[in-house]
Amino acid sequence: MDSDIQQRCADIARDLTIPALLHRNATEFPDLPALSMLGSPDTLTWRQLRDEVAVLSRGLADLGLSSGDRMLIMMSSRPEHWLADLAATCLGAVPSTVYATLSTDQLRYLARHSRAEIVVLEDDAALERWKPILDDVPEIRRVVVVDRAGDDPGGRILSLRHLSVRGAAAQRDDPAAFEKTWREVRPEQPVTLLYTSGTTGDPKGVVLTHHNVIYQTVVVEHTIETPAHAGSLAYLPLAHIAERILGVYNPIYRAGHVTICPDPAQLLAGLVEIRPVSFFGVPRIWEKMVAGVQGQLAAADPPVRAGVEAARAVATEVHRLREAGQPVPADLAAERAAMETRVLKPLRARLGLDNILWAGSGAAPIPVEVLLYLASIGVHVLEVWGMTETSGTATINTPEHFRTGTVGRANGGMEIRLADDGEILVRGPLVCAGYLRADGGIDPVTDADGWLATGDVGTLDDGFLTITDRKKELIINSSGKNISPAQIENLLRAHPLIAQAVAVGDRRPYVTALIVLDEEIAPLWAGARGLSARTIAELAEDPALNAEIGAAVAAANAKLSRPEQVKTFRVLPRGWTPESGELTPTLKLRRRIIQERYADEIGALYRG
Repeated sequence: MDSDIQQRCADIARDLTIPALLHRNATEFPDLPALSMLGSPDTLTWRQLRDEVAVLSRGLADLGLSSGDRMLIMMSSRPEHWLADLAATCLGAVPSTVYATLSTDQLRYLARHSRAEIVVLEDDAALERWKPILDDVPEIRRVVVVDRAGDDPGGRILSLRHLSVRGAAAQRDDPAAFEKTWREVRPEQPVTLLYTSGTTGDPKGVVLTHHNVIYQTVVVEHTIETPAHAGSLAYLPLAHIAERILGVYNPIYRAGHVTICPDPAQLLAGLVEIRPVSFFGVPRIWEKMVAGVQGQLAAADPPVRAGVEAARAVATEVHRLREAGQPVPADLAAERAAMETRVLKPLRARLGLDNILWAGSGAAPIPVEVLLYLASIGVHVLEVWGMTETSGTATINTPEHFRTGTVGRANGGMEIRLADDGEILVRGPLVCAGYLRADGGIDPVTDADGWLATGDVGTLDDGFLTITDRKKELIINSSGKNISPAQIENLLRAHPLIAQAVAVGDRRPYVTALIVLDEEIAPLWAGARGLSARTIAELAEDPALNAEIGAAVAAANAKLSRPEQVKTFRVLPRGWTPESGELTPTLKLRRRIIQERYADEIGALYRG
């Protein structure tokens, strides 16, 4: 991004706030669709959405919520989640969505640390989970429950309906109060508080400002060309920075139309219904799509399969030339266009990606093989990299400038450099305000020169960044060799049968791996081969499946140096989820918990 565009982005974002953009949308685009729920005929326009936000905002103010106060939300993805969040934002308060998968102790920690005065919950079941916390955290003055008919006689618990009635009355009595309050919100004020996953300790409360998130949306607009007012599908939790940006702030800035997908199992159906022009998928989403396409083609008639393979070969060659910055010969371009119309676009239509202009991946490494396969069917997935502390993307590949296997170059206005030990340092307008302290203050995340030490390790080549590992997760074997577990795991996960893999070997003579099967793909694989074993536990012991995993390990080892190669592995009899504890809510590995929980299995790998 050249300096003129960077300056233009900075100028656009300088004085904007989320409440100001809501006001603009309700005034300039009042009848355009703003928010829908997948499968529901009801849609809020921008005027209706802001009216609803105003009512809830007045209701929250009536409960005592004011500028700078924190409010926790634990709710599934539904319109009320967006409305409650934005209502607090219009007061200058700081909403914070927490993952419903957190334990009671984890929720208690967040309640105490945030010093939230109001908590918004989904239903009575969620309230039951919070009752022990409410007894321990008297600072929580009010609890608003969305799906609840009545109120607590004691007054601490009330329904969202009651809150709306109170807010509507206040808005009728003094409509100027809402206008005055939102206009007092400044760009440098916090817009949200997001807690990190806590893979290595207690979660940290990342404070993002209005300027942080709006600058991110402005830069994306100037980096990736997509139409204004476009439709998008929101399926990630709002506690995830990617959904915060793509499902809340970017649609507000672009006056887009968000359709909420409340259940990840409905994602494919949602894509097919919405057919978005842009879509961000965490790696596992893309991996499952590739596995699904491969499964369909394996069952297709030979002529169909041959036609797709021919089209893929042409698309792959075009992709290779574009990546190298070389011209595409006219005859090859014509062949690619013909294949696109006849084969590739209909294939993508089955995934709901036939209108896609931008596809992104981030939050974790994605196998290069998956990216290349997607490119061969015309889905050019561009990797990005960032963290909650960088308001989402700090680096980005673009359709014009990309390198497969890297996470791109610095986003507009951002600077990237490497410390002596390879740790990635970033600086710029996307870096958050800091970490919330338990006393309400904010600790900076940067050094005196403004550099944020990210904890990720990488390499730079012509400005393109490649992530190699997390600084604290490097394996140092008994010979003193530094080994990247992420690189090993990424190669293993390229096989569709493998959902998760953990490389083990710190202070040990060689690397071993724990393998978790994909609970959807593995039974299909077994059925296609007539195996009697069908459950994950049975398949984990099946010789044929273990032989297939062995082949996947061998394929990964062929791309690794000798010290990095996996000597032996164990297929585990059950999957990993945030609920079972091995994964964070954002599906990152909790390595310490995994190594403690599977100490016997790991020990057996080294005794064998």
